[in-house]
Amino acid sequence: MLFLARMDVTFPESMTEETKADFQVKEKEYSGNLQREGRMRDIWRVVGEYANYSVYDVADNDELHAILSGFPMYPYMDIKVTPLAKHPNSIK
Repeated sequence: MLFLARMDVTFPESMTEETKADFQVKEKEYSGNLQREGRMRDIWRVVGEYANYSVYDVADNDELHAILSGFPMYPYMDIKVTPLAKHPNSIK
């Protein structure tokens, strides 16, 4: 199953830059592993925002939920998920 997820990150103003940097390192490792495993097919940042769009290829809703809730920044994310289906006009 394919899913498109938009993730917007909002850190508390009280969070130190050092803590944010630590989250960013952990996030990069986690998402890199998902990409190497093929469960995250693609990731695109949204220009001018602390947000991204990612495409996930997973078995079901439960697997996607486990992946999303496993992100280190999950407590600071607003996530919107859209299930995807192949468009009949696609030439791929």
